[in-house]
Amino acid sequence: MFTATGDDWADRAAALSLHTRMFIDGSWEDGTAEPLAPISPRDGRALPPIAAASAADIDRAVRSARAAFDAGVWSRIAPRERGQLLIAFAQKIHDNAEELALTISLEMGKPVREALQTELRAVVNCFRWYGEAADKVLDELPVTAPNSLALVTREPAGVVAAVVPWNFPLTMTAWKLAPALAVGNSVVLKPAEHTTFSALRLAELAHEAGIPAGVLNVTPGAGHVAGRALGEHPDVDVVTFTGSPEIGRRFLGYAAASNGKRVWPELGGKTASLVLPDADLERAVRASADGCFYNQGQMCTASSRLLVPRAQYDSALEIAAEVARTSLPADPFDVSTSMGAIVSEKQLAGIAGFVERAEAEGAELAAGSAERFSAVDGGSYFAPVVLGVTPAHEVAQREVFGPVLSVIAYDDVDDALAIAIANGTEYGLAAALWSTDLNAVHTLSRRLRAGVVWVNCFEEGDMTIPFGGVKGSGFGRDKSLHAMEKFTDLKTTWIELS
Repeated sequence: MFTATGDDWADRAAALSLHTRMFIDGSWEDGTAEPLAPISPRDGRALPPIAAASAADIDRAVRSARAAFDAGVWSRIAPRERGQLLIAFAQKIHDNAEELALTISLEMGKPVREALQTELRAVVNCFRWYGEAADKVLDELPVTAPNSLALVTREPAGVVAAVVPWNFPLTMTAWKLAPALAVGNSVVLKPAEHTTFSALRLAELAHEAGIPAGVLNVTPGAGHVAGRALGEHPDVDVVTFTGSPEIGRRFLGYAAASNGKRVWPELGGKTASLVLPDADLERAVRASADGCFYNQGQMCTASSRLLVPRAQYDSALEIAAEVARTSLPADPFDVSTSMGAIVSEKQLAGIAGFVERAEAEGAELAAGSAERFSAVDGGSYFAPVVLGVTPAHEVAQREVFGPVLSVIAYDDVDDALAIAIANGTEYGLAAALWSTDLNAVHTLSRRLRAGVVWVNCFEEGDMTIPFGGVKGSGFGRDKSLHAMEKFTDLKTTWIELS
């Protein structure tokens, strides 16, 4: 079981040995593009430069993945054997969880306790789950005429490119890698520029666990260089991507302009937390505010819009403001910290800009400000903000990706207007509904245009349920057995019997 200790995490971070080279075909390789220059958001200090992949480096990685796939060292071994190696990989991650958690905290500002107890726990669970599921993907035997035999088999697609974000760097990576590997694909992983160290260490652990060379390659680099090269590469069969709508749509364009590869995009969200008049207001507001501020608000499912009946608006604003004032950021290396640093100065400036523009548009500022918060000298910190807004405000329409909660009042007692507000953005990833009325829950949850709907809870679930959205949030699905379908091809074999 994971436990955050009282060790001096800062001293341990200073002693970390960080990988800075690409991992291709089981070896550490130099990159030929301009190196990445990461900065720790905890205190603003420069971290070691990281080798970055050019298009030529991406080609090397893809060729390595294709060679491993064609050789059958992974794609054609028994599914049970693949599963056992994924479970061994999960154990390696478990055994090195503190190092990985500290690396994540160092490179993107997540509290080390959260990285250890939440993120790493999820990563280990994910690889174990798909390891156990590897031999449970079944083929089909349709009923045909007596003189024929039809087989419908599920075969690995080939080479998968996984392009992942920085907010949950190893969780998102596990959601992509585990199902793709479980069904026999080879993978080229392009981690986010902010969170490359943890991805490189993950690749090393996979190799130590026995996953053959070439099956998992990690190619750090700039999105417009390495990411684009993967999207355009004619020998990549599938791209799985989590990130912004703008970049996700670029990948669809790359696919169309190259080999028509499948692209599975998950493109962010603007979650509405809809509180009905009969709900427990205190519980609903506190859970929604926590859901907005968790991970410094850097979540695609962050409950950034709180919709309440107009008669309860003032009370909701007050409760949310109290949560904000007691959820201040602090040193992510302190084991008592629940809110850490914003991933970068650029991201912090973007969040502050949303708050400044909201105030200029007439939003009511109930807690926080657009000013930088002082937690650790040189670091990027931002205190939670609560705003009273209308649905038309920019901050209520666009994804902030920071700890900014928009509280919106609605009037329609029949909830039609509330549903219209909840569905009234380009996104459709997640939503929450708070009510004790079973009829309302059944009726309204179906009218919410979202891939995930939580009722009287927030951010709950396990590996058995699919995760993904609709509308502008894309159509990719992670988690569950359904995720494995993305990485397989159906083959029909028809046999005439004499």
